[in-house]
Amino acid sequence: MSDAPRHIVVGRLRKPHGLKGDVSIFPLTDTPEAVFGPGKEVLVLNLAGEVAARPLRIHHARGYHREWLIKFDGVDSREHLEPYRDHLLAVPEDQLPGLAEGEVRLADLVGFAVRNPAGDAMGVVTNVYEFPSGITLEIQGPKREFLLPFRKAFVPETHREARVLVVDPPAGLLDD
Repeated sequence: MSDAPRHIVVGRLRKPHGLKGDVSIFPLTDTPEAVFGPGKEVLVLNLAGEVAARPLRIHHARGYHREWLIKFDGVDSREHLEPYRDHLLAVPEDQLPGLAEGEVRLADLVGFAVRNPAGDAMGVVTNVYEFPSGITLEIQGPKREFLLPFRKAFVPETHREARVLVVDPPAGLLDD
């Protein structure tokens, strides 16, 4: 196992904005104001998750509609940013705000054990999908796999340290 810090994707570089090196970012974090603050560093990753550029230090950032406009130190033209269009921004996990009780990062859900409210094993989370209607979990059960919306009504308890989800699936979902 590597001792290198784990990086969490926090945004997608969309496109250069203006002529002086600003770029629009679509945030993939609940706390963009904490992640995209002046002086913070971010890594640029390609879609394969590989580092594609030197770390970039944020000079200034501001919310802009549903996106953020960011200016990086030493980046003074849109041409510098064009090769990174649609790349991802990531930060070391330890630089993110802590999670509250019952919260979990979506990337961590794969491998969580799934139990019913009585504690009986129901399967393991094998994938997480982000649909327009919300987050959906793919769960490999004892007989087959099934999809379950990741909503409080169906997933009333999340135990991050134990890597367990307590689920109460809708009636009929698991009927043969």
